[in-house]
Amino acid sequence: MTVHFVGAGPGAADLLTVRAVRLLEAADVVVHAGTYVGDPVLSVCAAGTRFVDTQHLDLDEITAAVVGAHDEGLDVVRLCSGDPSLYSALAEQTRRLDAAEVPWDVTPGVPSYAAAAASLGVELTVPELVQTVVLTRTQARSTAMPSSESLERTAAIGGSLVLHLGITRIRALAATLTASYGADCPVAVVAFASQPREVVLRGTLADIADAVEEAGLRHTAVIIVGRALGVRADASCVAESHLYDPARSRPTPR
Repeated sequence: MTVHFVGAGPGAADLLTVRAVRLLEAADVVVHAGTYVGDPVLSVCAAGTRFVDTQHLDLDEITAAVVGAHDEGLDVVRLCSGDPSLYSALAEQTRRLDAAEVPWDVTPGVPSYAAAAASLGVELTVPELVQTVVLTRTQARSTAMPSSESLERTAAIGGSLVLHLGITRIRALAATLTASYGADCPVAVVAFASQPREVVLRGTLADIADAVEEAGLRHTAVIIVGRALGVRADASCVAESHLYDPARSRPTPR
């Protein structure tokens, strides 16, 4: 049997991929973090599915549950919130499965930053304004950041910046980012993107912390910073993609 790491997406069941739905429907055991993966996604599973909530388990305990189910000959899905390629501990878990000689594969999911951008109705890349998107986090009571990836360094790029796992430090983060982006730089915070309880806050680096603290947001939120967020309200951002320029040479029709 193969252990399937499956991206659960941002929370809405209809944003699961077709492959993810197929795997969940066939799974005997579904391992998930109850803090991030809720009932809409789990409702896709068949009656009688065994659920293992990992929110109070360490990696070795999670591995024991997965390997134990595999040894029973059961189909196992390890659900990851968003997409497994971002902050899912995929490397640590698969390293343990490799040591146990348990086969595994990965099914991608809609990442939370993409769901947030969809809720905002924005493109994070804008011709001649911003062409780089940085996905990152900061260090608090969590895994240390590499010394070369300080927030000051990543902010200096000037691209669209997406901060995960940092909502409780919004005031300090906004203060740090102001040096590179300016106090008037647009910011958006999206919590529970795609879900009925979704919260969308818009502002600038000067005032977004007040809005977040007033809303009482504490987790499951992404912070997006950058000038791309303001193009709809800024008539000066008129550059368009070269790909669709009518002056660009076209192949001669046959």
